[in-house]
Amino acid sequence: MEYIYAAMMLHSAGKDITEDGITGTLTAAGIDVDTARVKALVAALESVDIESAISQVAVAPVAAAAAPAAAAAEAAPAAEAAPAAEEEEEKAEEEESGMAGLGALFG
Repeated sequence: MEYIYAAMMLHSAGKDITEDGITGTLTAAGIDVDTARVKALVAALESVDIESAISQVAVAPVAAAAAPAAAAAEAAPAAEAAPAAEEEEEKAEEEESGMAGLGALFG
């Protein structure tokens, strides 16, 4: 994970994601660098739009959590479903606001 974190830090700083950049970031953090992993990561990220990937990942967990909550609400009796649905909606809203805050870290 630290290799990806290094790439994200470089991206956040507006720097090019290069082998030297990742190696320097990891070395500064006191991590022994595996040059093969660095090369593989740089090659894998060459064709990736990082901003788009971040925005898709930030939204995906909220959408995935909403589907099971909706199915559970349908299965419960109407009297019990209303409070459960409200609780699930509040949790989804809390997660959504938390994810928005995480997205701000990378943009």
